[in-house]
Amino acid sequence: MANGQWYPPEWPDRIRALSSGELTPATPRRAATVMLLRDSVAGPAVHMLRRRASMAFAGGAYAYPGGGVDPRDDDHLVRWAGPSRATWALRLGVDEPGAQAIVCAAVRETFEEAGVLLAGPTPTSVVGDTTGDDWEADREALVARDFSFAQFLDRRGLVLRSDLLAAWARWITPEFEPKRYDTFFFVAALPEGQRTRNASTEADRTVWIAPGEATAGYDKGDLLMMPPTIATLRQLRPYGSAADALAGAPERDLTPVLAKARFEDGELVLSWPGHDEFTKHIPTGGSA
Repeated sequence: MANGQWYPPEWPDRIRALSSGELTPATPRRAATVMLLRDSVAGPAVHMLRRRASMAFAGGAYAYPGGGVDPRDDDHLVRWAGPSRATWALRLGVDEPGAQAIVCAAVRETFEEAGVLLAGPTPTSVVGDTTGDDWEADREALVARDFSFAQFLDRRGLVLRSDLLAAWARWITPEFEPKRYDTFFFVAALPEGQRTRNASTEADRTVWIAPGEATAGYDKGDLLMMPPTIATLRQLRPYGSAADALAGAPERDLTPVLAKARFEDGELVLSWPGHDEFTKHIPTGGSA
């Protein structure tokens, strides 16, 4: 393969079924993912997970910590620091309960999959080391959905630090996929005193890697990634520090990116608006 783009072999058949009306698009579920950054002498590095090869979806692909919104995270006002829910709602293009749920998902998934918690006992503080047995028990309970993230914050007396996050991009899974997500990408800096670990059962490896190194690995075909991942990595490359990336985030366009498929000159053309590098040309009588 020319690069490390993850491309499911069943896509052409599903696209044909969608075009013929045989396939009804699934409703996308809201999700959040976080590009966690830390500074080094060579510039910022991003924390990435490699999905287990046995995973049905994107097995072997590198990604960021993330996952779906928990419906319980919009029905209880959590202790909140940073921009208001109304400000977040305007930025994300959703209502206020939806904004809280998406931001909660970003913070919760980062804790569940990387062991990093963007919350503190006061609006201006962040918890320290979260690797103790009591923290691990709470993390596992969150993964099992034994209680909601809001309940976890309440029980711990913690304030969610929404000011430590910045919205970066929004991608929606193509209409021909059986499972679809409306995913909000965030950027955050690793809090002082905390460290990442591979806490995800879906990952077999974690790395801190410079965006330039990651994109070079993808271009050579050494690192497998989905289009949103490699696209956001390329967008991170110009920034010299985590703080620079966070400062630049408010200027980023959150118009959703959704793949389009069309028939043209005997081929099925699959494209992502604004991201020409992902365009695929598939013969109508064959597979990818």
